[in-house]
Amino acid sequence: MNTIQQLIQKEKERQTNGLELIASENYVSKNVLDATGSILTNKYAEGYPGKRYYGGCEVIDEIEQITIDRAKELFGAVWANVQPHSGAQANAAVMLGFLNPYDKILGFDLANGGHLTHGSPVTFSGKIYEAHFYGIHPETYLVNYDQMEAIALKQKPKLIICGASSYTRDWDYQRVRAIADQVGAIVLADISHPAGLIAKKLLNNPLDYCHIVTTTTHKTLRGPRGGLILLGKDGANLCDIRTKDGKLKRMSTILDAAVFPGIQGGPLQHVIAGKGIAFGEALTQNYEIYIRQVQKNAQLMAKTFLDFGYNVLTGGTDNHSIVLDLRNKNITGKAAEILLDSASITTNKNMVPFDNQPPMITSGLRLGTPAITSRGIMENMIPQTVEWINEVIINKDDIYKINKIKVKIKEVMSQYTIYPEI
Repeated sequence: MNTIQQLIQKEKERQTNGLELIASENYVSKNVLDATGSILTNKYAEGYPGKRYYGGCEVIDEIEQITIDRAKELFGAVWANVQPHSGAQANAAVMLGFLNPYDKILGFDLANGGHLTHGSPVTFSGKIYEAHFYGIHPETYLVNYDQMEAIALKQKPKLIICGASSYTRDWDYQRVRAIADQVGAIVLADISHPAGLIAKKLLNNPLDYCHIVTTTTHKTLRGPRGGLILLGKDGANLCDIRTKDGKLKRMSTILDAAVFPGIQGGPLQHVIAGKGIAFGEALTQNYEIYIRQVQKNAQLMAKTFLDFGYNVLTGGTDNHSIVLDLRNKNITGKAAEILLDSASITTNKNMVPFDNQPPMITSGLRLGTPAITSRGIMENMIPQTVEWINEVIINKDDIYKINKIKVKIKEVMSQYTIYPEI
């Protein structure tokens, strides 16, 4: 066994022994794992099914078309592009297709729960385009749609982005579309986090109102790491649109060209196959049972943290995630993340609204239930999980007690195996 293989085994042990509570992580099925490590990685297939720049793509075309069809069925979409390598790439393709450099965009403020690619100055979205931001109500911490409307009317952006990286409530897509229509903006809904809950109708479906929807395929969808772009049948999503050169083109045509050759070369066909398998799994009754349990676990976790005296943003959650403001516990997000990691509880530090700590320190912690639910954890284990987290935080200087919790977690998680066949 070479060095890399040894490290892979070490990572398998880390994932097996601990509590994975990062909201954006999950465990794929063995079938998805097999596909992403298959011989499909050997095949170049620039282009789209039936329109490739390489020969020998007959099988590849079938796999990609099945993946497209399953994505459409899963979300009720009329068109899908399954080639983006990530959610960031999907968002980049949308902007490349419909914007010129320095055009105005309006996104959800990163410090309030938005995503880097929604206009942050450290990314392409903030460097190439003129980014403006809306935020949350300071009292409720809920999205401030009145502020979104006021900024849109003043700045008249070409693109309005809704969706978040660390926001625990549902979105009013109808209101966002109404605001966009006032200024002639395109609406992009980035549902990378709650996609699985949306697919199973546990949350509002942005395809009913938004022009374009992007998502990652991991997180709640439990697929391989990658991106996806969707268009829906409502909200004029398939209408002709006037492009930069003054011509009328379909949105689907613009988006296909923006992905390839716009921002990417050859698609990752082994990952596309993994996406297709994951979409197929997500169409089953078993997945619906799973994603409902993800939501139940998250809501109980939020309630239990409240019972333990934690400041849970928005007072709870509608989706799979919880955001804690730790300032009343006298610990930073970074310190809590490191401390919990020492007990085999994996979380991530997170900015909270009006944070007085820098982004690499933060005052918050983001938690999620997709991964632990994939391992079979139900509501009966959630209070114990919160108790472990609380014990670690309040005993941050007691190494002996933290190690005892680590040993106990390893013992408990041995009952919730992953990939026993490997």
